[in-house]
Amino acid sequence: MYNAICAFLLVLASPFLLALSFGRKYKVLLSDELGNSRIPSENSRIPSKNQPKNSILARFFLLNNPVLKPCDFYFHACSLGEVSTIEPFVKALQKEAKSVRITVCTATGYEKAREFCDEVAFLPFECFLPFWLKECKTLVVFEAELWLNLFACAKKQGAKVILLNARLSQSSLPKYRRFLRYYKTLFSYCDLVLAQSESDAKRLEILGAKNLKVLGNVKSALLPRPSKKLSSDYEHIIVLASSHEGEEKGILEFLRLKKYEQLIIAPRHPQRFSAVCELVRSWAEQNNYSSQCFSKNADLKAQVVVIDSLGELINIYAIADTVILAGSFSAGIGGHNPFEPASFNCGIISGAFFHNQKVLYSAVKGIKIASDFKSAALLAHEKFSSQITQSCDFNAILEQIKG
Repeated sequence: MYNAICAFLLVLASPFLLALSFGRKYKVLLSDELGNSRIPSENSRIPSKNQPKNSILARFFLLNNPVLKPCDFYFHACSLGEVSTIEPFVKALQKEAKSVRITVCTATGYEKAREFCDEVAFLPFECFLPFWLKECKTLVVFEAELWLNLFACAKKQGAKVILLNARLSQSSLPKYRRFLRYYKTLFSYCDLVLAQSESDAKRLEILGAKNLKVLGNVKSALLPRPSKKLSSDYEHIIVLASSHEGEEKGILEFLRLKKYEQLIIAPRHPQRFSAVCELVRSWAEQNNYSSQCFSKNADLKAQVVVIDSLGELINIYAIADTVILAGSFSAGIGGHNPFEPASFNCGIISGAFFHNQKVLYSAVKGIKIASDFKSAALLAHEKFSSQITQSCDFNAILEQIKG
């Protein structure tokens, strides 16, 4: 019945999904299309002819999304940030396991996963999974990717099923409880739930989760390190990190740079790079600042720089003084991970809407909360630091996955 309902919903949604697939954010960048949008790593895989070219078409219509081979460990993570977090665990397991594979939901997540894993695909929609999913010994699902057939089909094929870095906010609990039967069924197929905190574990238990262990937030276990050393001649470097539409304009309206200050803007989504570069160029001209797009020079000479390449933000954090952590100035996003800038003791400024990251924020000391764009712009001139106060053990989590 569940699969029939999913198939019926897919048929109804197909026209909308096909129209949505023309959006740039759903396009997978192939090796010859990377251009200025991504600087490939040394380990980047050369895509095959059958590589998916569009996340919507791959997930909901199985276009160029071939079935992955049976494996020892199978990871599922949604997008770029989650894939980056599981990377060290995948690499550690690759050294001793015969095979590790990954599925994702987004185009940027796919591109990142291809850098360190050969067997990568998009997770098909629920009604396809009983026919698409192949045998694995251990399935590791990251955070809140609670797809019933993913858990059920893997378990029925004999896999050990683990929910890694599990979280559930207090504000989200009432919404989940409306579908309590669904989640109780899903968790009946889950062998181990590794929760971020005691409060997360209690809320997940209400939904039917069993065999819960609290090991902390995986994102603090093994933070990424810079891939290159960047330098700047400016005394105070301000970074607007992971910004969404409207946030760049909101900050620029109130921010006036001093001669010794540099502003670096890193938009969250690649499809917005060009628009943000144009916005910044116009703003810089009006205020007599020099400006540049990083992809054209790959240096930080100008007073205002837009990072229009993926994979550079960690390198920017390494030299930053103050980070305005975006995605937190409107209610619709819920904030971004503060651990990476805090690992370099950057001063972190956040908006008031970080409800999806409350556990992570509580583990970082020194974050300043701005009530609006004007407050954030004023705080950006101050020098202060933030520090991670809670972290978890990478090896302990790895041992739980290995069983």
